[in-house]
Amino acid sequence: MRAALLKEIGKPLQVANVETPQASTGELLVKVIACGVCRTDLHIVDGDLPKVKLPIIPGHQVVGEIVELQNKTSRFYIGQRVGIPWLGSTCGQCDFCLAEQENLCDSAKFTGYHLNGGFAEYCLADEQFCFPIPEPFEAEQAAPLLCAGLIGYRSYQMLDNAETIGFYGFGAAAHLLIQLACYQNRKIYAFTREGDKNTQSFACKMGAEWAGSSDEIPPRALDAAIIFAPVGNLVPKALRAVRKGGVVVCAGIHMSEIPSFSYDLLWGERTIRSVANLTRRDGEEFLDLAAQVPIQSEVQQYGLEDVNQAIEDIRQGRINGSAVISFG
Repeated sequence: MRAALLKEIGKPLQVANVETPQASTGELLVKVIACGVCRTDLHIVDGDLPKVKLPIIPGHQVVGEIVELQNKTSRFYIGQRVGIPWLGSTCGQCDFCLAEQENLCDSAKFTGYHLNGGFAEYCLADEQFCFPIPEPFEAEQAAPLLCAGLIGYRSYQMLDNAETIGFYGFGAAAHLLIQLACYQNRKIYAFTREGDKNTQSFACKMGAEWAGSSDEIPPRALDAAIIFAPVGNLVPKALRAVRKGGVVVCAGIHMSEIPSFSYDLLWGERTIRSVANLTRRDGEEFLDLAAQVPIQSEVQQYGLEDVNQAIEDIRQGRINGSAVISFG
C-alpha cells in the first residue's frame, strides 16, 4: 500500500510503498477513504510531543470501510464505514480506566503516534476504539469530527452552562464547535492573530457574534473561553476577558510556555483547566449530536502525495476549516 511515513523528527513525511497490515483477533482492517490532518500531526512531526514511535504513519482522523475483521462476534461488519480516532487503546484496568477516565490512562496508545495511522491506503485499529460513522456524513466531512470535533467537544463540555464563550484560535475545532454552540443558542466571540481579517470574516460567517484580535477585550465579559491555539500567552489574555467565576479551558495537547501573570487575573474564582485526549463516550455523544445539528466541516482536500503541503498550510494558518487527505 501507499503510505506517508515520518522517519525522522523535523523532516518531511516520505510517501512510499509499505506492506499492507493484516487484522488479528479484535482488530479491523480499514480501507481509508479520508483522513483529517490535525495540528497534533504538526506537533508530532516537529517533535513537540515526546517518545513518538519511529517510523510512524501519522493521521488520527480516519474514515474508511472495513475490509477485514477476525472477531466473529464483532459489532461491525465488512463494508461498514467506521472512524478511527486519536485514542487507539488503553489498559482497561488502571484506576483511570475503571473510573471512566480512560483518556488519562498511563498505558494508552494513540493513533498516528504509537500506532500507525491513516495517512495510508489501509489502517489497522482495535475495534473497541472505533466508531460507526453516521449516515449523513461524507467521509471527508466526517474525518475532522474525529479529533478536532471530539477534543473540541470535550473542551466545550467543561464550560457547563456558559452562554457567552470566547474561542481563542479559530481553526478546525472552533469552526465545528461554533455550529453546536449556535444550535444551542450560545454566543461565540472569536479571537485570532492580529490583522487576520480573513479568519475573522470566516468566524463571523460561521456565526460568531464578534471577531477580533486576541489582544482585544470583547464587547462584553465572557462566561468562559476555550484556547484552541497552542500559544501560552493567550492564557492571561483569556483570563482578562472572562468574568469572575468563569473558566478558561486549554484544549491543545501541546502549548508554548505560559508567561507569569498577576494574581488579580485569576482571583474571583476563575479557573484554568486542560483537556487531555478523549474518551469513547465523548465520541458516541458528539457524533450523535453532530448528526442532529448537523455539523458541516469546511474542508480543503489534498492527495496523499501532497501531505507535506497540507501540514505546512496548517503551520502557516492558511486553512479556514480543516485539511483532509482524500483517497477518492
